Amino acid sequence: MSSTSVTSATEIRRLGSSGGGEERRLRIGMVAPPWFALPPAGYGGTEAVVATLVDKLVERGHDVVLVGAGTNGTAAQEFHCLYETPPTSRLGEPVPEALTAAHATHVLESAGVDIIHDNTLCGPLQAGRRKVPTVLTMHGPVAGENGRYHELLGNSVSVVAISDAQRRANPRINWCRTVYNAIDVASFPYRETKDDYVLWIGRFTADKAPDLAIDAARAAGRRIMLAGKMNEASEREYFDAHVRGRLGRDAEYVGEADAATKRELFAGARSLVFPIQWDEPFGMVMIEAMACGTPVVATRRGSVPEVVRHNETGVILPAHAGVRQIARAIDAAEDLRPETCREHTESRFDLAVMAAGYEDVYRTLVSRSKALGSVAPLGRVTSERTELRDRINPPHCDGDSAANAATLGGSAEHFYGVAGSAPRLDSLQRG
Repeated sequence: MSSTSVTSATEIRRLGSSGGGEERRLRIGMVAPPWFALPPAGYGGTEAVVATLVDKLVERGHDVVLVGAGTNGTAAQEFHCLYETPPTSRLGEPVPEALTAAHATHVLESAGVDIIHDNTLCGPLQAGRRKVPTVLTMHGPVAGENGRYHELLGNSVSVVAISDAQRRANPRINWCRTVYNAIDVASFPYRETKDDYVLWIGRFTADKAPDLAIDAARAAGRRIMLAGKMNEASEREYFDAHVRGRLGRDAEYVGEADAATKRELFAGARSLVFPIQWDEPFGMVMIEAMACGTPVVATRRGSVPEVVRHNETGVILPAHAGVRQIARAIDAAEDLRPETCREHTESRFDLAVMAAGYEDVYRTLVSRSKALGSVAPLGRVTSERTELRDRINPPHCDGDSAANAATLGGSAEHFYGVAGSAPRLDSLQRG
């Protein structure tokens, strides 16, 4: 891992909650995927992050021009909608994504924004013709076709990672910073006294291993509650093949939890069982659980070691841990202090920390664009400006050294804020 200096919640408060002292307010173009409302009522991880980030940016004194779907449930001063009803049933089809990208281009060309934060798959293809910098957040996998696509975008975009693990997985992408996803910690109920169950929550897929969680909880003598999305055919098939037959008095499926139910489940659980089987770039459920004072039992994959403090806010197991190891960890997690989990989440994964991280990214990119004296994207600077560009922004950064981490303004600062046929757009974006 690169050498970094951590921006704490205390330092964020010192910077001020209204936009960083006397620095001028920014006008930010924010583009969200079209699949869910902002904020989403249930599932919709990317949309949830976008909605909360918008609210915090406005709170910090900035103007946000938001392009999304449905009605505007955020604090954005301007909202432009192509789909009055989000086309959720068409999730994965190419046309809604392409239409959203075209609509965003039309809106933002004349919106007078300083920077565009594009959270869609197709939208960054327009970065080369935009007059302001484009930053995008890598919400999905960095391997396979999605990884190659973002490699080919080159330095026409500046890519924010949601974990250092994500950056290391593909150093060929033009990474600029790591900003962890975040939540409104205050909105999650803290409970020190827990009920007699452990929790699994997620999508019903082999990567999330709900069947392994059930077997481990049963081996530990603990009741387990399962909540998760089961909208797609592949999820229903996995549930029927691997989960349904394991349900019983000590293993209950409660459906897809909405925001209120999810908080109640997290707060009451003795631990969150998270036997992740792939290198997930960021697991929101981990910080949601810890915000409620609930420790996490997780396998060492992806961002887990960055999010969970072993033997403090959870128990981290070997990547291929089996039923017995996970069962022992479930027992061990009951000795951890709930208040440590809450404090850890407040200091590293609260919205104020994430918003400050993105604000710094925006300001640095805007300043750098002005220093180069060009309205073209940074990947298209003229040859006489190449030396200045490379001094300010090294042509490539893989996040493996302090020097290479200095992709923005020469700072190694690290902010805490996540084969076969042609892939579906939702699988490329969401992992």
